[in-house]
Amino acid sequence: MNPLDAHSLYETRRRFLGRGANVLGFAALASLFGRDPHALAAEAAAPLATHFAPKAKQIIYLHMVGGPSQMDLFDPKPEMAKWYNKDLPDSVRQGQRLTTMTSGQTRFPIAPSKYKFARYGQCGMSMNAELLPNLSRCADDLCLIRSMNTEAINHEPAITFMQTGNQVTGRPCLGSWASYGLGSLNQNLPTFVVLVAEPTRQDQFQAISAKLWSAGYLPGEHAGVAFRSKGDPILFINNPPGVPAAIRRKTLDGIDALNQMNYATVGDPETHTRIAQYEMAYRMQASVPELTNLASEPAATFELYGEEAKKAGTFANSALLARRLVERGVRFVQIYHNNWDNHFDVAGRLPAQCRDVDRPCYALIQDLKKRGMLDETLIIWGGEFGRTIYSQGDLSTTNYGRDHHPRCFSMWMAGGGTKAGTSYGETDDFSYNIVRDPVSVHDLHATILQLLGFDHRRLTYRYQGLDGRLTGVEEANVVKGLLG
Repeated sequence: MNPLDAHSLYETRRRFLGRGANVLGFAALASLFGRDPHALAAEAAAPLATHFAPKAKQIIYLHMVGGPSQMDLFDPKPEMAKWYNKDLPDSVRQGQRLTTMTSGQTRFPIAPSKYKFARYGQCGMSMNAELLPNLSRCADDLCLIRSMNTEAINHEPAITFMQTGNQVTGRPCLGSWASYGLGSLNQNLPTFVVLVAEPTRQDQFQAISAKLWSAGYLPGEHAGVAFRSKGDPILFINNPPGVPAAIRRKTLDGIDALNQMNYATVGDPETHTRIAQYEMAYRMQASVPELTNLASEPAATFELYGEEAKKAGTFANSALLARRLVERGVRFVQIYHNNWDNHFDVAGRLPAQCRDVDRPCYALIQDLKKRGMLDETLIIWGGEFGRTIYSQGDLSTTNYGRDHHPRCFSMWMAGGGTKAGTSYGETDDFSYNIVRDPVSVHDLHATILQLLGFDHRRLTYRYQGLDGRLTGVEEANVVKGLLG
């Protein structure tokens, strides 16, 4: 397709109206319909029609950056007690590529989990209640996947793959696809919001940046908007000293008129994005301070989430904000919680990480249930890969850790049309290879899009002559065993 023809496919009401008229004509037509021109412009990029009735209309994605240890949390391996400090058999590893963290080791001594598992809920889901005493009470609400696997073995490509469906940066992330497909439920807040929660322990952070919540080749308005944990949630959310709201509105109206004329003439999608961002920024000046002010929350809220929820930047605070965001119509909330890369001191760091997230995750599920919102809100919890059953370092010390492990790891979902009380997939006795019902990253993405009402093969965007999609060109299957 000719690039100019492809460019013209980006049709909006604003562009249509601008083809034969100027901004005055646009405003006049808007007035005939009794609509404010800014409100009409905000609807220019209308959401797509879903392919079938969605079960979830909003998502809260809790990403544990670094890779939680599946055999310590969700995938019990009692047989490993007999293998303590014995080498992992070559027949199990099968020549798998290792990271540089353990490739130089002469031994791969098996380190069984030191924690006890038990069955919880009517479904009898096996979980570690020593580290997750609150979340284990939600067993009947969880859809646990024990057979996740990924193609990446290092953090940067693995996180990128989990978020965008491709190990190469620059592709749209899951949140951007949700925004593109579903559109907004609230004109005063972004469709896609990102929160970065600070862990209590800060030993080994992995780099995360805006490229993980980028819109990629989708229109820029579908990128995630990151809220800061310290100071103003959004930079420059307040007017400068001496600039009243009326002056700010008049200034934005002037800029808007110039941008409208430019867009009507050139039709550059980036101009459309700029118009939408200016207007969103103005509306957020009123909506964001109200959102982040927790004074209106009753005491029962903090009894549920804990006192940590009052501290900006904590995971508990982020979980509470996530509930307030979806309550106000935000489509997709992404929370990143770092420091799960347990290469050392797994016995000390893992409990600290779990204390950060255990109660807030329980509270979020219960809070949404109480408000009648869990059925339409999909919660996703997991990292970019798991950890190895063998130790990194000498087991005779208390400082040993676990290396990255892409072949199998655990994630869970709740609400949003998932099959509650389900444990899906199975790994071998070493939590090393999948023996039943593997779920790839592409399968997970296809299933999530299914819950949102989309056929992953048909939710596409034309880019450089190709129909780009979240699941790419690789084979991907909706995992029906995860659907309620």
